[in-house]
Amino acid sequence: MSDSVVFYIVIIWLLLAHVVLFALVISRKRNKSLERTSTLAKHDAKDVGDFYDEQTNNFLKVYGEVIQAFRTTDVSKLLDYQIESIGFEKGQRVLDAGCGVCGPARYFAKNADVTVEAITISKDQVEKSKKYIAEEGLEGKVNVTYGDYHHLDNYYESDSFDAVYFLESFGHAKDHEEVINSAWGMLKPGGTLYIKDLFRKEAAIPSLEKDIEREIQNINKAYHYNVADFYEVLHFIRKKGYILSSVKTIDLPLEDFENLTISNDFQELTGINKIENLQEYVFPVDFFEIKCYKPWNALEYGNSRYFLQNLYYMQVHNRKQEEL
Repeated sequence: MSDSVVFYIVIIWLLLAHVVLFALVISRKRNKSLERTSTLAKHDAKDVGDFYDEQTNNFLKVYGEVIQAFRTTDVSKLLDYQIESIGFEKGQRVLDAGCGVCGPARYFAKNADVTVEAITISKDQVEKSKKYIAEEGLEGKVNVTYGDYHHLDNYYESDSFDAVYFLESFGHAKDHEEVINSAWGMLKPGGTLYIKDLFRKEAAIPSLEKDIEREIQNINKAYHYNVADFYEVLHFIRKKGYILSSVKTIDLPLEDFENLTISNDFQELTGINKIENLQEYVFPVDFFEIKCYKPWNALEYGNSRYFLQNLYYMQVHNRKQEEL
């Protein structure tokens, strides 16, 4: 047996060992997340729509037209950051899933020169969005639809978007896996799925687990939310066949960061989930952005081109890199 073959066999065994170890860790995380999921507040799309029909005017008073809690003081810096993070290119057709009053959608259309299809489950937000779109002369560049993003194929053609993005709207999903699968159907091969949202915090100190769970329940109930389990979402993404590109915290410069006090302002205005004692409050979530893409190759042909095993594949089948 040649040295090169031995080398590739060793690589494969090391990879397999890492895969097994990773699978064991994720399995434990998934089992834990399934226990948590059974206790989550349950809501449907109509509940979310009713909530925003009632509260959108209050959100506008506090948040303005960009309804995102993790933000910059100058909101244009947040939106410019998202243009870069999502990776918009001039002329693309993109889908804003859970668009609010189309604040980001309108900004992206003007500053990234993309065409945005936007969808919301709130009739009030649809009416307000159409008004704003008309006032800014963006008809045809931003189009808003009343509908449920769990079932995007009811409103749009398959394989027709360069990107589908969720900007703190993903957590309103009753079924996170269904929404991820729904986005897959909309994306062109090579298209981007981008999720910026809050996820359940891991308790670094075990005694805080109950406090985190309590606050998660409060958020879910108050905002008709379904705070996602980070590991479970990654599982759904990989299970569907997406290629995971990046997972990271939101890299806003500290001096630009709004520091989440805007959420306190909304609670003071509405009384929703108002925190009575900040000194004893346990912050229950982390904010992450997840970016992945729908592969060009059909799944039945496998994803070998994306993994180190292709070195071995090239050796055995005498293939060149461009042939993968």
